[in-house]
Amino acid sequence: MKGRGAVKKLLAFDFGASSGRAILGEYENGALTYREIHRFENNPIEENGHLRWNFPELMGEVYRALELAGPVDSIAFDTWGVDFGLLDENGNLLEKPVHYRDSRTQHTMEKAFSVMSAQDLYAATGSQLMAINTLFQLMETDLSKAKQVLFMPDLFAYQLCKKAVCEQSIASTSQMLDLQKKTWSEAVLSAFEIPKEIFAPLVQSGTVIGEYQGAKVVSVAGHDTQSAVAAMPAQGENSAFLSCGTWSLFGCELDAPVLTAQSREAEMSNELGANGKINYLKNITGLWLIQESRRQWQREGKAYSFGEIAAMAEQAEPMKCFIDVNAPQFAAPGDVPERIREYCRETGQFVPQSVGEVARCIYESLAWQYRATFLEMQNITGKRFETLHILGGGCQAALLCQLTADALGVPAQAGPVEATALGNLLLQLKALGEIDSLAEGRAMIQKIETVTQYVPKDSERWARAERFFRKGEST
Repeated sequence: MKGRGAVKKLLAFDFGASSGRAILGEYENGALTYREIHRFENNPIEENGHLRWNFPELMGEVYRALELAGPVDSIAFDTWGVDFGLLDENGNLLEKPVHYRDSRTQHTMEKAFSVMSAQDLYAATGSQLMAINTLFQLMETDLSKAKQVLFMPDLFAYQLCKKAVCEQSIASTSQMLDLQKKTWSEAVLSAFEIPKEIFAPLVQSGTVIGEYQGAKVVSVAGHDTQSAVAAMPAQGENSAFLSCGTWSLFGCELDAPVLTAQSREAEMSNELGANGKINYLKNITGLWLIQESRRQWQREGKAYSFGEIAAMAEQAEPMKCFIDVNAPQFAAPGDVPERIREYCRETGQFVPQSVGEVARCIYESLAWQYRATFLEMQNITGKRFETLHILGGGCQAALLCQLTADALGVPAQAGPVEATALGNLLLQLKALGEIDSLAEGRAMIQKIETVTQYVPKDSERWARAERFFRKGEST
């Protein structure tokens, strides 16, 4: 282990789909401490007919955090996947980046499959076929004035150091990366007539790419899920992970991508992890359903905290109704509680009315989807998972963590809450030469972070609940 010199100060920017935060880390004598110094909302805006990220406002928050942090040794960014900005020939942003929830790609996949079949597209890239993926967004984007496409974490870094790169983990969310060669898929780019030169050079996570006011700008695992997995406490071969925030990403680490028809039909995705492994996972709607329901209740004059919503869900009667959390009607902003009621009416189930009943339905439906994915993933990989690591903001939802352990029938370890920011910090340390490997960093995290253990209870009830979900039978 290194790290016996002067204190190293590291600034990690972690952008989620609903909020962002700046975490200041200090590393001295082999020990890492960290604290949040700035938190801010990430509110999309409607502009020129599209839902967009308010990038100038977000950069304003970055500069505020840099002032609060003072001099640092390194800076790095991680964000959600798939979205990007367009730069003109002078390196200026052409327009505010379009949000993945914008409706422009609603019917694009059908057009894409007339160019390249779903089977061939999955075999070439290993990416879960989702309308939000970068490839489908680019099909609906005017590239005539664009000299460069930069994914969101690379776009933030570019604003500081003016060095354009494309980090591999974020590129692997695009539906255009050949995971086996770790380069752009010639077959995909050629089929869709996307010029390869529009993308910046690919770099590995943990690469120093430039400087800003004396601080090294580091390209870490730009996709927040991969930064979160980088900080996962040391695990065995038979562990799965759940990175839980606005989105839920359920997966495991593998040595090679799974590109089979069975994997494609199960809607699994292969992404490049920070340690060179494949993170085999499924994208599932996450706490977005609770977040958007809370916004609706606020619009109705009922301002509940997340803790209050969880407490009401705890008191509600269990297993009264389920929804398919990935159903398209739940993807767009709006009155999610009423959409849940409509879904339950249409499927002949109990119709939740109170805040607690709606929230209970969401939490249990998420746990059911995790169970289905858990079983599916075991079947495809041949693994038998013995533990689950829950990472990210979802760790704070104790009811969801317990329901997940119950549904899967295996112990769940929840923590660290700030896994994404910690993974970001670890990869900065690796780039600075302060630690030798990700394994060393994970061992360090295990010493400083407390995880909460959830032991499964009444898993047989969840087996009955699965039959209820599938057939409408009573539990």
